[in-house]
Amino acid sequence: MKKLMVLSALAVFACGVAFSQQITRFGVVDTSRVYAAYFRNSAPVRNYENKKADFQNEINKRTDEIQKLQRQKLDYQNSGDDSAALRVEAEIAKKTDNLTQYTNAKNIELESLKTSLQNSDAFYRKLYSTIERVAEHEGFSMILSLQQANAILWYSSSVDVTDKVISELGLN
Repeated sequence: MKKLMVLSALAVFACGVAFSQQITRFGVVDTSRVYAAYFRNSAPVRNYENKKADFQNEINKRTDEIQKLQRQKLDYQNSGDDSAALRVEAEIAKKTDNLTQYTNAKNIELESLKTSLQNSDAFYRKLYSTIERVAEHEGFSMILSLQQANAILWYSSSVDVTDKVISELGLN
C-alpha cells in the first residue's frame, strides 16, 4: 500500500512538473509586408508618390517639347532652311541639358525622401511595440523576422503573426 501511495505521489508530482513547464512558442513576422502595408497608407508616402508623379509629368512634358522641336528641325532641314534648323538644334540642346539637370536633381530629391521614409524611427518604435503586444497576447516566447531567412529553416504558417501585426497597426 505504501508503494502504491509513493508511486501515486510520484506520478502526480511528475505530471505537475510536466504541466508546469512552459512550452516555448515561436512566431514569425514578415516585416517587409508590414512595412509595405504601413507606408502604403501613410501621408508621407502618399506625398512621396505624388511628388514622383508630378516629377514624371514634368519630365514627360519637357520630353514632348524636345520631340516637337526635333520634328520642327527635320521640317526645316527638309525645306532647306538650314539657319532655322541650326537655331532649333541649339534650342534642342539647351532643353535636353535642362531636362537632364532637372531629372538628376529630382531623382536625388526622391531618393532622399525614400531613404527618410525607410529609416523612420517612429515607424520602428510602433512596429516593435505592436509585435511585443501581439506576441504577449498570443503567448509567443520569441518572434523572428522572415527577413533573416537564413536563420529560419522551416516554420509553420500557424506561427506567422504578420497579419495580426498589420491588423494591430490598423492597416487593414
